[in-house]
Amino acid sequence: MKRYLGKKKVLKIYIDTMDKYEKKPLYEALLEEVKKEKLAGATVYKGIAGIGAFTEVHSFKVWALAQELPLVVEVIDDEDKILNFIDHIDGMLDNGLITLTDTEVIKYKHENFNKDPQ
Repeated sequence: MKRYLGKKKVLKIYIDTMDKYEKKPLYEALLEEVKKEKLAGATVYKGIAGIGAFTEVHSFKVWALAQELPLVVEVIDDEDKILNFIDHIDGMLDNGLITLTDTEVIKYKHENFNKDPQ
């Protein structure tokens, strides 16, 4: 599991729940691409409120039929894989913000990776 440890990049894609790609939620399409491109993994975070680029507040409204809430898709992997992924998904995003930061993975545990060989 050493491939998961060490210096990595954190990709964050800021979108919202209303964003679509080919009639499906954009976050689901992005996760499918993460899997297809064999990246280490991804997590989608759903915010309770946020302010977009045009200072419009997006928050939960009980009376609204459709909720426009902020989402962050976070992916951690090697820099070259992340940069290739950004190029790969560019056409999928009509709106959104992408950030890239450095991180260091110091420990990764998973029940399927840490079994003693018999």
